[in-house]
Amino acid sequence: MKMVLAVIHDEDAHRLMEALTKEGFMATKLASTGGLLKTGNTTLFVGVERDKVDKVVELIKDICKTSKKMSLVNPPVSNVPDNMLAYPVEITVGGATIFVLDVDQYLKV
Repeated sequence: MKMVLAVIHDEDAHRLMEALTKEGFMATKLASTGGLLKTGNTTLFVGVERDKVDKVVELIKDICKTSKKMSLVNPPVSNVPDNMLAYPVEITVGGATIFVLDVDQYLKV
């Protein structure tokens, strides 16, 4: 058995959960926060048999696309109030970070 952990953009979470459910996969959804932009993410835990991992990863890739957007970023200058010297930069948002882990034991009690 495998555990697929996927950290995805909040905006993709509902569509991905629907797609996983439609294909017969069960997932646990947790709210999480990204480090760089401190924006909302969703972390999904999907327990699957080894031969189903590729299907889960394929669904994630199909739904969680990246896009470009403009964001205000503060330069690393000390003794300057936040948002004082913010400047726009283009960033990539969305997509997914996927981890596939071995599961030694699975219990449902």
